[in-house]
Amino acid sequence: MNDSNSCDSALLLLRGFDIFQHITEEEYEQLGLVHNYVEAANGEYIYFPHQNRNKLYFTKDGFIKLGYIDEAGNEVIKEIIQKGEVFGQLTLERNNAQDEFAQAYKSDVSLCAFTMEDFVRILQRRPEMAIAFSFHLGNKLRKVENRLLNILNKDVKSRLVQLLIQLAVDNNSIKENKAVIAKFLTHDDIAKLIGSSRQTVTTSLNQFEKQGLITISKKDITINDFVGFKKMGESTQ
Repeated sequence: MNDSNSCDSALLLLRGFDIFQHITEEEYEQLGLVHNYVEAANGEYIYFPHQNRNKLYFTKDGFIKLGYIDEAGNEVIKEIIQKGEVFGQLTLERNNAQDEFAQAYKSDVSLCAFTMEDFVRILQRRPEMAIAFSFHLGNKLRKVENRLLNILNKDVKSRLVQLLIQLAVDNNSIKENKAVIAKFLTHDDIAKLIGSSRQTVTTSLNQFEKQGLITISKKDITINDFVGFKKMGESTQ
């Protein structure tokens, strides 16, 4: 790929995000953006623990698994990053070592990677981008906080309901009080995300289906009554 095509591809990637959607080609050149277009194959690691210093990643396509290995050697999933989401050095603080890893999950992924210096320089020159980024980051932190509170305060079934509701909202899949969620997460992945076991997740999903709350197929899970399902998950056990 020549430099011109590479530049055009990177600009198209940037415009796929709310933060950068209004940037023009002239502004792109004037800002002198130094960023990398990154592709990773399914299963490939984007970075290992303590390797991600001073970089911020915008996910264009695919899924990214963020996690760490606990003292017993078990993999702990912190979050599954989807298209349109940001991960990496979110605090914009330089040399802030993180213990997490990032791995391409289920499919190949396409990313835009910025160094902190480049991204801060962009925000300084385009204040509206800084505002958009702050809103995006605030929403992300609220999701993480809600998940933690659910693990601390709710039983497994309620946590499972909340996760399915969040997946439906994140993927904008709610129509006429129904939501169809693509099955990109395994039962083991779901268990790790809600602090449960794979067997308990499988049992709970089967119970939900028997009650008519959801319909499970090979490709997706359909929430048959989104409002009622959401209310059920909001009750603290």
